[in-house]
Parts: sequence; C-alpha cells; structure tokens
Amino acid sequence: MTAPLGAAQRPIEIVGGFESTYQPAHDRDVMESTEHDRRWREDLALLREAGITRLRYPIRWHRVEQVRGEYDWTETDEVLQHMRDTGMSPIVDLVHHTSYPAWLEDGFADPDFGEVYLAYAEEFALRYPWITEYTLFNEPFSTLFLSGHEAIWPPYHSGLRGFVDLIVNVLPAVVQASILYKALLPEARHVWVDTCENHTGSDDSGRAYAAMANDRRFMVLDAFLGRGYDPESELGRLLGEVDGERLLDIGPGSIDVLGLDYYAHCQWNFSIDGGTTPTPDPLPLADQIVDYHERYRMPVMVTETNVRGATSDRATWLKYVLEQCERARDRGVPIEGLCWFPTIDSTDWDSLLFRCDRHIDPVGMYWLDDDFDRHESVASTAYSMAAHGFASEDLPAYRLLEPAATWLQGYLPQMAHWTWQEPPADGRGNSLPRVTTRMELRVVDAQ
Repeated sequence: MTAPLGAAQRPIEIVGGFESTYQPAHDRDVMESTEHDRRWREDLALLREAGITRLRYPIRWHRVEQVRGEYDWTETDEVLQHMRDTGMSPIVDLVHHTSYPAWLEDGFADPDFGEVYLAYAEEFALRYPWITEYTLFNEPFSTLFLSGHEAIWPPYHSGLRGFVDLIVNVLPAVVQASILYKALLPEARHVWVDTCENHTGSDDSGRAYAAMANDRRFMVLDAFLGRGYDPESELGRLLGEVDGERLLDIGPGSIDVLGLDYYAHCQWNFSIDGGTTPTPDPLPLADQIVDYHERYRMPVMVTETNVRGATSDRATWLKYVLEQCERARDRGVPIEGLCWFPTIDSTDWDSLLFRCDRHIDPVGMYWLDDDFDRHESVASTAYSMAAHGFASEDLPAYRLLEPAATWLQGYLPQMAHWTWQEPPADGRGNSLPRVTTRMELRVVDAQ
C-alpha cells in the first residue's frame, strides 16, 4: 500500500495499543481475558503488517511483583526484546488503572503505595535503559476519580474528599518517579496520559456545574505540575471544604508529551436533572486539543480513542478523530500521534470491569470471535491506510448503524462534508450492543 504523494503536511502517526487492566477482585487482567498474554506475537505481527511499529504497551506490575520486593521480569523481557528485535517502539505503561499487586490490599489508599510504586518504577528503568517513551501512571484523573470519588473501583472511596485523599497518596510518588526517570532515562520522554474532557450546561444549575467540572478536569495535572488552583473558583471553594490545599504541595513533576484520551463520553451536558453523555452539541475534538495545548504548551498525542459498535462505525470514528487531529495540527499544535485503543477488542468494559465474564467489548480495529481469534475488517483496512500516510479525506465514511448512530448523532454536523457509503453487509464484528440499548456511560452498570 502506497500513500498518496504531495501531502501538504506530515501525516499523523498511527500508534497501536493493548489493554491489560487488572481486576483485583477476580485476580485476572484484560490481557489474559483477551488471550494477548499467549497470543502477543500474533497481535504484534498484526500491527507490523498494518504498518505500525509504535505502540502503547502495559507492564503488568501485578504479575511482575506478586511477592513484595521480588520481581519476575521473565515475560516482560521476552516481549520487550521481541519488540526491540523487530523494530517496534513501545510507550511502556507502568500502571494502567487498578493494575497494582494483589498484596497491596488498600490499593491507591494504601500508605505503602508510594514506596512500593517507586521501587518498582526504578527496577524497571534500570533493567530497560533503552526504552525511549514511558507513561508512569495511566489516566490519574479518571482512575482516581472512579476509585476515590465515584466508588466504582477499589478502594471504593466517594466524594471530593475521597478523591483528594487518593490524589495526595498517589501523585507525589508519580512526581518523584518523573524526576527519577529524567536521571535514569535522560533521552526518554514521559507521555502523560489522561482524559480529554469538555462539559456544558443547559440551564443555570447545569452551567454552574459544568463550569466547576471544566476546572476539575485540570486538577490532577495542575497539581502534578505545581500549578495549584484558583481558591476563588467554585472548585476552589469546594476543595477548601476538604483540605484541598494539600494539592498545592505535590508538584512539580516533569512531562514531555501531553497525551489526551478522547471518547464521546468525555463530553457531558448537565442540567437540574443531572448529567448526560454524550452532550447533544459536542465541541469538535480539534478545538479541545487546541484548548489543552494553549493551556500547557506541550506537544500533544491522542493516546486513546475508540467507539463501541460495528467495525464500519469504528472505521468512521477513526476518520473523524484523524481529521480532527489534522485540523489541530494545521492550527499549529504539534501532534505526536493518534492511538486507537485497544488494537484488538477488549473485554468486560460493559460493566466497567466489575464483572469478569470475558464478555467481548467491540471496540478494536481487529475483532474477536467467540474463540478469541482475531479478524480483519473495514476498520483494520482504514487503520492500515492511515498508518501508511493516507489523510482522513481518503478514508471511508460508512453510514452509522445503531446504536452508534444514536450515540454519535451530535457529531453528524461536524461530518456533514463527507461522502457517505453503505456499510458492508458482513464483518460487523462480534458482541455488538443491542440496538434497543442506549450506549452510555452509566455508573449503575457497575453496581
């Protein structure tokens, strides 16, 4: 496959990625549920065949250090050496959501978390000095929000105080790790990864809450960088009620690339009746990228995106996100890459990992059948085209199928200039949501 000639701008690099979140209650992780732990050679070959050699890749701390202070790097050695031998460049991910050892019984609330995390991070850096990019802690805002504010993940704390408690227990160690890595891996880059949010309101109550939420989305990153917060804002007032000044003593840490994870559910609309997602009138992703870049003045990578639906819906969403990255690039933002996450279908995210049923989540560029065999589709074809340098305008736009058509209807005005085609009759993928099911992020799913 040859990319078209004469592109005015350097193509956006397409980046791969694999999911491995550990489910402490089940002693299983998503890498095991999807069989990537056994089929990783096959999966990495899929990426290389698509033209992709750079990828986000998890280091499974929960398996490496199953006994405190004892590290078994055997499997990690094999996978990372294979990547090195085959010319692949991993952005290693040291902690992905609740992926800490089972013996750390209180997880992110454990008073020993910082000490054991730093020891593990140092052991990794000393063993793999050739690593060129790393993520020290994946999605600290959303991970600690779900664990500390929403009581969805362990340690099941709730409210703003619970959220701040976890931030204060975890983030100082991540700051120290970023400083340590600058000394141990001076040529490597820290790719900070967190959600890319934007919120709106449809009445006075909703607009007030949205304003607070739009300040809150920056809270963890600002604390990491030592930027503090505005005590006169509504968020600042609320933080004052829960000893939020503790956040002022955390940073500054070091970041080289700002990674933004973007899904349709990253935009909420609030009213007196509560919040709904996605918002009916979403801000274009390019505008959000520009907003984050102007705030932090760093190179930006879209480090995660996907949509749950037919393979044709996934191809169409890839076209949208790639187009938005191109527009942000053309407005002067240094775009470091676009990662569809994960490369293969995931499992059990329909319950936010509360259950461990190996229920296939239809979000990958390659879909999994009931035997967990990997399959190509129109999504993987579009993925390979983008990896070979084709611009978004060259990728297909397929008419959206339900329930993605309803889920993404607010985005249609941003896609009005496309030439649409009918999706193929076959190859829709496996485990698709029922058309009668509204696709949404619902806390109730994890109860």
